[in-house]
Amino acid sequence: MDVSQLSEMEFRATMVKMMSKLEKSIRESVAENIESLRAEMRANLTEIKNSMGQIQSKLEALTARVTEAEERVSELEDGLVEEKTKIEAGLKKIHAHECRLREITDSMKRSNVRIIGIPEGVEKNRGLEEIFEQIVAENFPNLARETSIRVQEAERTPSKLNQDKPTPRHVIVQFANIRSKDTVLKAARAKKFLTYQGKGIRITSDLSTETWNERKAWGGIFKALSEKNMQPRILYPAKLSFRIDGEIKTFQNRQSLTNFVTTKPALQEILRGAL
Repeated sequence: MDVSQLSEMEFRATMVKMMSKLEKSIRESVAENIESLRAEMRANLTEIKNSMGQIQSKLEALTARVTEAEERVSELEDGLVEEKTKIEAGLKKIHAHECRLREITDSMKRSNVRIIGIPEGVEKNRGLEEIFEQIVAENFPNLARETSIRVQEAERTPSKLNQDKPTPRHVIVQFANIRSKDTVLKAARAKKFLTYQGKGIRITSDLSTETWNERKAWGGIFKALSEKNMQPRILYPAKLSFRIDGEIKTFQNRQSLTNFVTTKPALQEILRGAL
């Protein structure tokens, strides 16, 4: 169409028609695009919803598993607490039985003393009872004349000699009564340094292995206190007592002594390296 041949009215009418067609075409194109976008969005939204559903399902399954695991852990923890309580109760019973057994053993040894340091083999030509009488005569001549001290039996312990052990076996002396034992121990504590044929020996109460080991644990501390003339003593079953600042203090174990020492700088210095 040659628009130059058109009148102004025709030109305007033609332009209006063309604009109307163009507008219609644009509208149709936009509508198609919008519908396409809507369809795509609906598809995407459906996919997202499906994905969210899957995620939700997985999350619910995971939550259920976590809840189940927490319940099992809680049950295990409850079981552990129960078992721990049973074990602690059992250990307390065992400890109580051990203490009772130690008391019974110590009670059976109430009339005994243990002599440490008597050389092996000296009893070949004479019995250990006679050797004990010689020890009494050598160290406590006043007691040698007392008829109340009666020895019932004397023997080495353990009964079999261990050739790999350099120290002589201890000698257990059993008296006929506790009074005889107490008399000998009192005399031994008073003299402090005892001998047999000029060689140093020790006389102590005969106790169970457990009590004996607990008492031995005080060894270094006992020696340090003795050197300072603090009059240390081991009380039954294995308590340490000594004199300090004009008072006699008693300690059940090393920890209680350690706590006390922190308040006494001078005592801390005395026990340096021993505690």
